[in-house]
Amino acid sequence: MIEKYYCVMGKLAETYNLEARKYKLKARNKEELNKWKKELKSKLKELLGIKNIEKNDLKPKVIEIEELEGYRREKVILETETNVFMPMYVLIPSDLRKGEKRPCIIAAHGHGCAAKDSTAGRIEIPAVKKSIDQYNCDYGLKLVKEGYIVFCNDARGFGERREWMNQGDSEEDLIKNSCNAINNAAISLGKTLLGMMVWDLIRIVDYIETLDYCDEKNIGCIGFSGGGLQAIWLAALEGRIKAAYVSGYFHSFKDALMKTNFCGCNFVPGLWKVIEMGDLGALVSPKALLIESGTKDPLNGERGMVDVQEQFGITKTAYSILNTENKLYHHIFDGVHVFNGGKMRGFFKEYLK
Repeated sequence: MIEKYYCVMGKLAETYNLEARKYKLKARNKEELNKWKKELKSKLKELLGIKNIEKNDLKPKVIEIEELEGYRREKVILETETNVFMPMYVLIPSDLRKGEKRPCIIAAHGHGCAAKDSTAGRIEIPAVKKSIDQYNCDYGLKLVKEGYIVFCNDARGFGERREWMNQGDSEEDLIKNSCNAINNAAISLGKTLLGMMVWDLIRIVDYIETLDYCDEKNIGCIGFSGGGLQAIWLAALEGRIKAAYVSGYFHSFKDALMKTNFCGCNFVPGLWKVIEMGDLGALVSPKALLIESGTKDPLNGERGMVDVQEQFGITKTAYSILNTENKLYHHIFDGVHVFNGGKMRGFFKEYLK
């Protein structure tokens, strides 16, 4: 029996303490904040590898249409970069009138769910029903029933985009992902999985602008867990997003990513030297931003809500500078790692009109 282990994570934490947050929020007024935001956005796009991705023609193809109770579900394939294809569902309310434009919401999925099938609420698939029962992650379906046009995509490495080592049709296979394999390859090429995920969501925004029934001035995003990761990054880097609902993903990189969140989609080379989570939230300002946190969510890290509140305080500083504190919310509920959605309806009703 081994009585002592010689580990390295403690040393990495020391390195973090010495080198972290070179771009931390220090602004004291609007001019300093705007300058910081401009410089930081450019730096983050560089770290994510987004600057290395070339824009191309989306070449959208609608390959399936189903009329369901209260809405239509279209399956669409987009070519988000050359020879990279992304399947997604577009959920369209049945009461959409000819010539009418509706607000749109991009619904990013997290881990442990069966990708777009879960956000779109396809409970006829056993693995999907199981994930929805566990995480309440069918928020795409809930939102189309509120009258929004909703876009539910497969993130890279999930659903129909799983790589060869994770493919298959069993219940277990359907919730697998290829995050680590993709990110390990990507970082050696100057790219990151997170950057590619965010790029794909930006291309959905591009697609929205081509649809005559979409109100391109009223675009929101939502996500739980890994979907919350994608949603906050999209809101921070994409100017066309008006409101973001981030659930189950708002905690410091240090407390959580060294302890709990080890999936490759979280890890960007050099990111910790630049910002913390609260700085990323500050970059979203002055857009409407709602952070949703479960008090017993283990992914918050060992300090729990203390850590979450610290990061929220950093974000709040930016909103205070811009006098837009009324557009920043922290919905705290008594629960574990699950999508709560208690403020979802009111939040989007207020900011997507």
